[in-house]
Amino acid sequence: MEIVNKVHEHNLVAWAKDRPKVLVLSGDLTGSTEISLFKQTYPDRFVSMGMAEQNMLSWAGGLAREGFIPFLHTFAVFLYRRPLDQLQMSICYPNLPVRLVGFLPGISTPGGVTHQAIEDLSVLRGVPNLTILEVGDATDVESILDITEDIPGPVYIRMLRGQIPRLFPQSERLQLNRARVLSAGSDITLLSTGLCTEEAMRVTGILNARGVSISHLHITTLKPFTDPTVLSALAKAKHGVITMENHNIIGGLGTCAAEMMAEAGIGKPLLRVGIKDTYCQGASFPYLMRKHELDALGLVSAVEKLLDTKLDISEADLADVRIEEAASLSTEQLEAL
Repeated sequence: MEIVNKVHEHNLVAWAKDRPKVLVLSGDLTGSTEISLFKQTYPDRFVSMGMAEQNMLSWAGGLAREGFIPFLHTFAVFLYRRPLDQLQMSICYPNLPVRLVGFLPGISTPGGVTHQAIEDLSVLRGVPNLTILEVGDATDVESILDITEDIPGPVYIRMLRGQIPRLFPQSERLQLNRARVLSAGSDITLLSTGLCTEEAMRVTGILNARGVSISHLHITTLKPFTDPTVLSALAKAKHGVITMENHNIIGGLGTCAAEMMAEAGIGKPLLRVGIKDTYCQGASFPYLMRKHELDALGLVSAVEKLLDTKLDISEADLADVRIEEAASLSTEQLEAL
């Protein structure tokens, strides 16, 4: 598997070259959100707003009204939890082209509850005019800015940083509101998003070898959630549906699937792999993934529960996991976790 470093940092600089209206705003996390190179390359299009996210979102609304396209960069939790009123009234209500780039979603940070955006989808899916996207690999990151260009209103992106894998061919760029079909099967339909897709891909091969036919779809658009490909896959699942996400099981991908199934009258069991409506402590990413069963073995457990059988799959049976992110940011001074 190819591992690519700082994909967003380089992609943003190249993409913005011929787009002079693109501005980048930093919430005092420039090195931690891969915008140092943008600051160096286009210093007159970069603004450091400090640790004042409410002010940053209000500023972004004003800049968008003047014809600019502001890209706000900070940790995901700081884009919605404290400045929710500014997000709604200054950006989403007037439906302005502001791009909210949120790093370290869910439990991908060791910073504990103050830094972990585990309910951002629950909150933001209810905000009118807001499009919500989540990337899962380097190809998704390289595609995401092109997707936002055609969206007239605000966009929220759950972004990956540092060393990230390339799970999908570069030629197969993501499309708005269109899932990637990674495998076709009839027993179980599996929907995964973000970094959970890589964990799911570690499992699907061994499951097929054990006779479990999996239809696996990678989801990048969480709002709107009207992809007919997803609806068809949900309807075809013989034994049921599993969703897998780096988020609370309430309000995220699992809820998206439940709403679609209910509205279409699809009467199949649904198991949601995610954070089970609890806060998460500060700890390493692998530890938190294992504790909250968001990893490959957590998916195995969900499949066993859905099929009411024991598959006897261990960590040794699974495909190799990529190298961890920690070393990828060691060359740069980071402002926070």
